[in-house]
Amino acid sequence: MHSLSLWRCHGAVRALQLLPSCRLSLSSLTHASRDLNSIDLTVEEEASVSQIKSSLLKARNGSVQNLVQSLGVDCPAVQLTTNIVDSLLLKFGDGWKSALGLFQWAQARDNYKHTAYACSRIIDLLGKMRQVDQMWDLLPDMHCRGLLTVEIFAKSIRRLAGARRWKDAIMLFDKLDDMGLERNTETMNVLLDALCKEKIEVARQVFLVLSPPIQPDAYTFNIFVHGWSSARKIDEAMWTIEEMKSRGFPPSVITYTALLEAYCKQQKFRMVYEVLDSMCSQGCHPNVITYTMIMTSLAKCNMFEEALSISHRMKSSGCKPDTLFYNSLINLLGKAGHLSEASQVFKVEMPMNGVPHSLATYNTMISIFCQKDRDEDALNVLKEMEAQSCKPDIQTYRPLLRLFLNRRGQHGTIRNLLDEFVNKHSLGLDVDTYSLLIHGLCRVGETDWAYQLFEEMVGSEIGPRYKTWDLLLSGAQSKNMERRVEKIRHYMTCFGI
Repeated sequence: MHSLSLWRCHGAVRALQLLPSCRLSLSSLTHASRDLNSIDLTVEEEASVSQIKSSLLKARNGSVQNLVQSLGVDCPAVQLTTNIVDSLLLKFGDGWKSALGLFQWAQARDNYKHTAYACSRIIDLLGKMRQVDQMWDLLPDMHCRGLLTVEIFAKSIRRLAGARRWKDAIMLFDKLDDMGLERNTETMNVLLDALCKEKIEVARQVFLVLSPPIQPDAYTFNIFVHGWSSARKIDEAMWTIEEMKSRGFPPSVITYTALLEAYCKQQKFRMVYEVLDSMCSQGCHPNVITYTMIMTSLAKCNMFEEALSISHRMKSSGCKPDTLFYNSLINLLGKAGHLSEASQVFKVEMPMNGVPHSLATYNTMISIFCQKDRDEDALNVLKEMEAQSCKPDIQTYRPLLRLFLNRRGQHGTIRNLLDEFVNKHSLGLDVDTYSLLIHGLCRVGETDWAYQLFEEMVGSEIGPRYKTWDLLLSGAQSKNMERRVEKIRHYMTCFGI
């Protein structure tokens, strides 16, 4: 494939070409996941975190370089640890500028090396916030420092594809050998999977170029079956299944589940039942993922009785339910108004069958209780998950915040929830949660508090949505708050609104 001149006028390409090869085997890579809930910061680390946050806050309106310089001036004596950096990167939420400033400053410190989590987190955050050029610039340096992994490559590829920068994604794959990674079936599948999720026709063209030297496997064809099915092009999905067979790869339950998902999206449930019967006749039995997907699809169409019949069919087939199945079943029962049955599944059936509750299980129970205005039950579930050492996330608190924001006189409860969210669980607010809070507080007359959150939001480099700008600006204008109007307009200019 020809060289692509899209990366900073070849600057990063040259940088990669000049890098020494550092061959990494896939089995030796350090996984970037880390249980940050298990981090217990020391008193000294907590003090350092506060000092770093204060320095970043002071320079929040500047560039990334300004943030790095501010940290250099204010925090020269801070003894950096991976716990400090990783916990801060998590707390920043969508605040990419503070995260990048911290990352660059820490990386330049003597005797400090970023963890796999920190590298993965910063790449994913920059890609998520569409700071793709900033993301590009980090990759050559990560390679030089021996920090580049297949997982980081995969996240980079997915974010590039999500930004519709397909040529850049292909070029990154082409440069893998220069970056110490291998162009093989596994990394080809990462590229094809990312492209299929955004533009399957591009993925198909790439596959036709790559597949003679790089051999596909069953997963390669399953990627395309899923891609065509997601694009609702079932004829192409069926053609891919035939091609798969001709290459010596028999369709599996994964293959058929992708096809079934396409029929479910089109609400062609008669075809769903036909494929289910055909699978069983071929000895390819549906698994719990297949049944869960069909049950969820039926529930989305408010076909609750049919959805429940799928759960009975699964159990009678001998297929054992798992946590995801139960999460879907609880959600289904909640939407159908069967809260007592949902509670029974949560409290009795899951423990009886030895199926553990997950974060999503607790979140689902909290959500359906909040939808029915049962705040005490929802708060009890929150207490139970904490007692079981299951750390809440944004999705845990959002329905609770929405519930209490719809009531007047609940500012104390809302403050307590936010205190738990930020300080107890070290979670960062994202644009959706800030929007929920600001709009909800304005609705109940807490405009000053809403404006404080707005300033915190823009100070974290999280751009408010247009409705939020308009809500706060019109509110300040109606109350003749000229200084606030001026500040909001200044922020709008900074964010290019």
